[in-house]
Amino acid sequence: MAIEPGKVKRQEIKMLNRKLLEVSGVMNVESFDSEEFLLETEFGYLMIRGQNLHIKNLSLDQGLVAIEGLVNELAYLDTNSQGKPKGFFGKLFK
Repeated sequence: MAIEPGKVKRQEIKMLNRKLLEVSGVMNVESFDSEEFLLETEFGYLMIRGQNLHIKNLSLDQGLVAIEGLVNELAYLDTNSQGKPKGFFGKLFK
């Protein structure tokens, strides 16, 4: 999903009781399992960690992903910061 020139970037993240997470502005689902999702968004890579995670709804045409399960952590992986991300993600983003 390419970003059109002149289009304003927008992203919404909604969470309900740590059990339902809805994310807009998603361009691709890089990887996922029951404990971790890695989403490529218009604002960078978003890592979601938790337990019993699964995709409830996916529409890359609209840039929407809904994830169910117990959400423990949300983090943007900033590859532009000083140094490189460490561990697994450091190897992933070489």
